[in-house]
Amino acid sequence: MIAPNPVSLCCALLLCMPLAILFTITSPTATTTTNHNNSDKNPAGNFISIGSPPPPSPPPPPLPEDDKSLFRLAARMNRKPWPPGAPKKVAFLFLTTTPLPFAPLWELFFNQTHTNNKKLFNIYIHADPSSHYEQPFSGVFTDRVIHSKPTQRFTPSLVSAARRLLAHALLDDPANAMFPLVSASCIPLHSFHFIYKTLIQSKKSFIEILANEPGAYGRYVARGEDTMLPEIPFQDFRIGSQFYILTRRHARLVVKDERLWSKFKLPCIQWDTCYPEENYFPTLLSMEDRSRCVPATLTHVDWSRQSGGHPREYEASEVGPDLILSLRRDRPRYDGNFTNSSSPAREDAPFLFARKFSPESLEPLMRIANDVILRD
Repeated sequence: MIAPNPVSLCCALLLCMPLAILFTITSPTATTTTNHNNSDKNPAGNFISIGSPPPPSPPPPPLPEDDKSLFRLAARMNRKPWPPGAPKKVAFLFLTTTPLPFAPLWELFFNQTHTNNKKLFNIYIHADPSSHYEQPFSGVFTDRVIHSKPTQRFTPSLVSAARRLLAHALLDDPANAMFPLVSASCIPLHSFHFIYKTLIQSKKSFIEILANEPGAYGRYVARGEDTMLPEIPFQDFRIGSQFYILTRRHARLVVKDERLWSKFKLPCIQWDTCYPEENYFPTLLSMEDRSRCVPATLTHVDWSRQSGGHPREYEASEVGPDLILSLRRDRPRYDGNFTNSSSPAREDAPFLFARKFSPESLEPLMRIANDVILRD
């Protein structure tokens, strides 16, 4: 047999190369054929993205600005935090007619060393639009102002503002479980962790509910002698601090109520005994769900030195570690009528907040913030 020489082998290879190239061009793979046949269904190209996130949902519609529609919408929300098993949150409700003078202290409070705190709270601000705010709310308070309306002392407008805050907090986050109402002159007396743990462990609202207080009848007839009847007999009329902490169940009860509110929203004819913000909430919860209330406020206030219907205001010269520690040592007041066997068991919760502090006291408060106020 004759062996092929190298020259003939090279010639043979050169002759076969065009056929190989032609075969490659005219013989597409199965994958290319499939993509080509689907190109009309995938105009972006022959590549199908797997696992891409869905398009973003459209933003929710704005909440109604009229109170009636807002409250009806909020009253439909679940009365329990949702979803079950998820971390519960505290909804801090700031009711103010001024800028927040203690915003730097609250900023420290909300931004303490626990990095997950931001998942455990929400902030809502009702800022009277008739007041002047030289500096916009910033930091943790940025974009936290709800649709607000003017408020005035001796009128139901302060109750409306608080109900508005509760409604927005109910609608905004289903995980909001506890709802403390605070003012611009309030400060925290403990760290975020301490206050969060105290509130989330409780299944009851903390609201001062006092019966047989001096001046109660004058308040009761401030709208007229028989105006509150038949819905609210005098023996059911209660007095309490304007500042409370409600459970989600009770926040929903407040925005849902129309029966008692139909009386308390009426204008007073005796303005000097008209304090609806101190009567509506304790009366409503006492009549509707007294067993789920701890009848005490956890906001410390000193009425021993009141002036013009306002409690004592702490000046900058009074602020120091001794003052904060003394406020912590005090214990909430309970109404004696709640000590019988049918009344709720007391919870040994200390004061969590305190008021009133003058705006000038910010500097001494900041000096002791990390070492005293926010240290447990």
